[in-house]
Amino acid sequence: MDARLSECDKMLSGAPYDPACPELVALRRRAQGLMRAYNQTIDGDAARACLLPQLLGTWNDAVIRAPFHVDYGCHIHFGPGCFVNFNAVILDVCEVRIGARTQIGPNVQILTADHPRDGASRAAGLEWGKPVGIGADVWIGGGAIILPGVSIGDGAIIGAGAVVTRDVAPGATVVGNPARRPENTQG
Repeated sequence: MDARLSECDKMLSGAPYDPACPELVALRRRAQGLMRAYNQTIDGDAARACLLPQLLGTWNDAVIRAPFHVDYGCHIHFGPGCFVNFNAVILDVCEVRIGARTQIGPNVQILTADHPRDGASRAAGLEWGKPVGIGADVWIGGGAIILPGVSIGDGAIIGAGAVVTRDVAPGATVVGNPARRPENTQG
């Protein structure tokens, strides 16, 4: 890895990075302030239309119900016509791209952050991540968890409570933990 890369550049590329570096701490604090302000609003507040473009990489008028939680926000990109229900968590240490008209249920977690598996490496404080891509016209049921590095194809359905550990094909339906195609469907 190029030693001249910032910790933010390392983070976005999926390389190990130091989350305690001042640049990343400042970016998280900025996001926390915007989230706090957003999460104090209610439907119809004009402030929402001012806060979300500041928080997100691409807002595209997505309807996002508070509370809404992110790491940085600026690495999240919504296509037009998206809906996010209450209490979504999007940990965006890498990019998260969500396609047009995608619907996200309550308590969904979209996670790009990952950590070392051995204790000594975790103690060193380094992290890394993998981007998440979600296609257009996807429906993600309440309480689903999308893990780092997953791609979900256009028109897929993620069942409520599913833990998505691997890519989902366009038009497929997956359920369970780990998420798999149910045996009684063709999709």
